[in-house]
Amino acid sequence: MADAKRGDEGIEAQGVGDEEEEMESEGEGSADDSSEGTGQSSCEEDDEKENEAEIQRLEEQLSINAFDYNCHVDLIKLLRQEGELERLRRARQKMSELFPLTKEIWLDWLMDEMKVADQGSCREKVYELFERAVKDYICPEIWLEYAQYSIGGMGEEGGIAKVRSIFERALTAVGLHMTKGSTLWDAYREFENAILGTIQPVPGSIPSPEQQQMLQAQLQRIHTLFRRQLGVPLLDMTSTYAEYEEWSEEPISEALMQSYKKALQQMKKCKHYEEALLAAETPKLAEYQAYIDFEMNAGDPARIQLIFERALVENCLVPDLWARYTQYLDRQLKVKDLVLSAHDRAARNCPWTVDLWKRYILAMERHGVDHNIVTDNFEKALNAGFIQATDYVEIWQYYLDYLRRRVDFTKDSSKELEELRSVFVRALDYLKQEVEERFGESGDPSCSIMQNWAKIEARHCNNMQKARELWDSIMTRGNSRFANMWLEYYNLERAHGDIQHCRKALHRAVQCTTDYPEHVCEVLLSLERIEGSLEDWDSAVLKTENRLSRVKEQRAKAAEKEAVLAKQEEEKAEQRKKSRAEKKAAKKCKKAKPGEKRKADDDDEDEEEEWGEEGEQPNKRHKGDEEILEDNEAEEMETETGLFGKSAPSKSQTGKQKPQTLKELPKILHDRNKDSITVFVSNLPYSISEPEKQLRKVFSSCGEISQVRVIYNNKGTFRGYGYVEFAEEKSAQDALKLDRKVINGRPMFVSPCVDKNKNPDFKVFKYCTQLEKHKLFVSGLPYSSTKEELEELFKEHGAIKEIRLVTNRSGKPKGLAYVEYENEAQASQAVLKMDGIKIKDHTVKVAISNPPQRKQPDVSETAIAMVPRPTYGARGKGRTQLALLPRSLHRQSASITQKTENGTPQEQATSSAAAGEPRKLSNADFARLLLQK
Repeated sequence: MADAKRGDEGIEAQGVGDEEEEMESEGEGSADDSSEGTGQSSCEEDDEKENEAEIQRLEEQLSINAFDYNCHVDLIKLLRQEGELERLRRARQKMSELFPLTKEIWLDWLMDEMKVADQGSCREKVYELFERAVKDYICPEIWLEYAQYSIGGMGEEGGIAKVRSIFERALTAVGLHMTKGSTLWDAYREFENAILGTIQPVPGSIPSPEQQQMLQAQLQRIHTLFRRQLGVPLLDMTSTYAEYEEWSEEPISEALMQSYKKALQQMKKCKHYEEALLAAETPKLAEYQAYIDFEMNAGDPARIQLIFERALVENCLVPDLWARYTQYLDRQLKVKDLVLSAHDRAARNCPWTVDLWKRYILAMERHGVDHNIVTDNFEKALNAGFIQATDYVEIWQYYLDYLRRRVDFTKDSSKELEELRSVFVRALDYLKQEVEERFGESGDPSCSIMQNWAKIEARHCNNMQKARELWDSIMTRGNSRFANMWLEYYNLERAHGDIQHCRKALHRAVQCTTDYPEHVCEVLLSLERIEGSLEDWDSAVLKTENRLSRVKEQRAKAAEKEAVLAKQEEEKAEQRKKSRAEKKAAKKCKKAKPGEKRKADDDDEDEEEEWGEEGEQPNKRHKGDEEILEDNEAEEMETETGLFGKSAPSKSQTGKQKPQTLKELPKILHDRNKDSITVFVSNLPYSISEPEKQLRKVFSSCGEISQVRVIYNNKGTFRGYGYVEFAEEKSAQDALKLDRKVINGRPMFVSPCVDKNKNPDFKVFKYCTQLEKHKLFVSGLPYSSTKEELEELFKEHGAIKEIRLVTNRSGKPKGLAYVEYENEAQASQAVLKMDGIKIKDHTVKVAISNPPQRKQPDVSETAIAMVPRPTYGARGKGRTQLALLPRSLHRQSASITQKTENGTPQEQATSSAAAGEPRKLSNADFARLLLQK
């Protein structure tokens, strides 16, 4: 390298000499060259300034949020590109303190340090770095680099022994790796063969007894390595067997042959799982889960541990996998270093998962870890950034349980007891100040931490005064209306307090309880029956009777309100049914005049009311992204039976093409016995020319179709929905997967056919309504946003499984979307990075998907909602409220005729008069008056 550099310098000097010789003749050319060099230098300086600015920005961002994983990776990449070794070391060190580093980051770090490492202390630092690397993940590549680097230090004292020690540790860690383990076995044997070559005597010479002994010992080492390797199931073990046969001068023993065959048989069992891993795409979680199940059934602890570690290398951000691994170690292996290392790595990889921190605290206590270390890890958990307020309550509870178990309550006072009390105070302050401000809720509405503190003070410390103060605080936080809270306090007083305080608590409970007052009253009377005097009994009976009478009155009023609301609902339903019958009767009586162009009849109005503004399907009602099925079976039956063959098309319509003439349309009812093999299809465009043919084409991939029944109105126009009947139930289940498939620009709704009379509570909703930590809810998007654009924006923060744009029934976007990631960590990072960004001048909000729970309205809210409101026409409230009824019709007849009164049927007129006010005439009544002759 030095000679080459000097050669380059000589060439440069020669070039300078040539420039001087040609300076006079080529002055312009040399000026151009100088200008070009200056331009290149300027560009490099600009790039350096940009990189430095980006480095400073990343460092500032990490000072705000140290758990930003992607920010750490970007900073390390930039510093390595700039060659800033010291800053690069600090950045890597800071990241390794928070997260286990990936194989790639560790290998880059080790390569950089090995380049600058000299003998002595620098090599020791590299060894320390290797030790840290192999603890993060069980990685064959890092172990191989470690062993090869140690071979370079064989000149040091004890170098060969150190190399062998590292190789043995590597074989213990990854020697069972089915696909990569053989690399380490082969490297170990090559190392021993190299040593064998150095001690073999020169051909023709006679070795001394010492040399002969060394030679035999080295040969035995290589034999042993071969035999050990042949007893391990590896993919290329047949080639290793052939190599051993060729190398060994001794015949293969029967014991080795049996061991080899057993390992070969085991390899064949595992080969299927290894091939599945090779064929699958990263992260291969399902394939690893199947492999883990297989090894768990086999029961070999070393192989189970290895397959878990292999799975975690590619799925290090999957909390459930870490939980399963740590649970296995806690219950089966119980090796302290191994268990604590796994728990530490789990919490560092998935710090947002409270269950992993809880398991870690228990494991540290179980293995007797120093109290300061437990406290430090608890503080790390508080800074991990949990997603829910309840997570903080849980981690505080586990830490308090740990502190309580450290206290010796036989002593009146101790350092541990004082620490426990101070941590209780700190926990309550933390939940009130930090958690409530962040989440808008305490996360502990029942005050479980305060309850536990009160129980400890009462049972272990005999301090009922403090326990009563705590319960007083609990009740003032909105818990006094719950009977179970009062009974908890009563039981505590009963066990550790006195009768006077028990009686006082129950008297307050009788007055305050709203959910189960009878139970509280019963407990009070039971207490006085056993403990109280006659005066106490009389007082308790009087108080309970007064309270229960008030409760009875309140419940009667509530029941009366519910009955009124139910009656109003029944009347409305009856009115709708009566109105529908009147429309049908009017439609039958109405006759079109000859020569007149037929206008839209009442059926079109019905259709317009049923479908709404944007083609709403008749049996579904949407609220945002939610779908609730309603029972419109009677309406569907009416549509199918009453709209075929009722009237003939007019002459002006006979020339138009229709799927069938009205007389030919069959009167087909849906057979409820075939619900399991039938799907209901709706929200289809009215403009489909041949809907039956189109539906057959769409659903042909699901299986054999027995029948397609599409619904028309009595003009022969497609109503946008129908039934698809299959030959098998499995085909119908596959057809449900086509829900929301876009047909001619509209999302098609596919739902199962269910008899609502037998299943009145049946609901179909495709998406989860609970918290999903791996899914994001994105709002405020421009309506022009596409899936491709969103994927381009969000894929920088992790692997995206699905992106769903929320649309209305007509297929138009609503500015909302759901982005689903592979795991929770990627979703959390995306929230931090993407929330509040601007897309096409729209400020976008990004949050973890957690739809609010829909509360059932109480009686008072329902009563308000049921207050009758003025009814307006189809165009809303008119510009004027003047009555357009002719004056002649304002005169009310004094007598009620037998037939009608003012065009109103006698029955209706009587009911209106009985109500004390004349009935208002509708447009239909007014039309009948004008048409009377």
